[in-house]
Amino acid sequence: MTAHVTEVAPITLLTWMQDGNVTVVDVRSAAEFESLHIRGSYNVPLHLLSEHASEIADRLRQRVVLVCHSGVRAEQARQRLSAAGLEGAHVLDGGAAAYAAAGGDVVEGKQAWALERQVRMAAGSLVLAGVVGGQMLSPKLRLLSGGVGAGLAYSAASNTCAMGSVLAKMPWNRGAHEGTPQDFLDQLPSGR
Repeated sequence: MTAHVTEVAPITLLTWMQDGNVTVVDVRSAAEFESLHIRGSYNVPLHLLSEHASEIADRLRQRVVLVCHSGVRAEQARQRLSAAGLEGAHVLDGGAAAYAAAGGDVVEGKQAWALERQVRMAAGSLVLAGVVGGQMLSPKLRLLSGGVGAGLAYSAASNTCAMGSVLAKMPWNRGAHEGTPQDFLDQLPSGR
């Protein structure tokens, strides 16, 4: 049985953090994490969490709150952890920025664009290139715009994002301290 979506308000997480009975896992890219994250949270990018969901679920033994920018990646992580046997994980409403606005302790670093913003820039640029190229070079280039539009429609319908997955692996989305998958696993608490 899969748990239903359980969003948690930033003020509630603030209370849980003060009580010390919560593990916060940030599923954004390492670069996004370095730009702003909740103090004491663990960074396990979604693509690594997806690959190692069972191992991660086994290590998380107390209340778990998953964090991303908008909640989409955190919900995907919750679903994967639920399928691996970790029921009852929460998704932080509004991400680290909302937690900071509620008075939570965050760490700010070098600012990076959120992955969702990068996807909008890449998709918009490809559509524009298709339209302009179709007008100036060859009408066949308009197919690029149609392909991007179809990809965005599929992304919305399936609640996945292939372009986001590709962009997350780009060098500018890798943090200065990004390591191997095992490094991410080793940072998590051990044993359930």
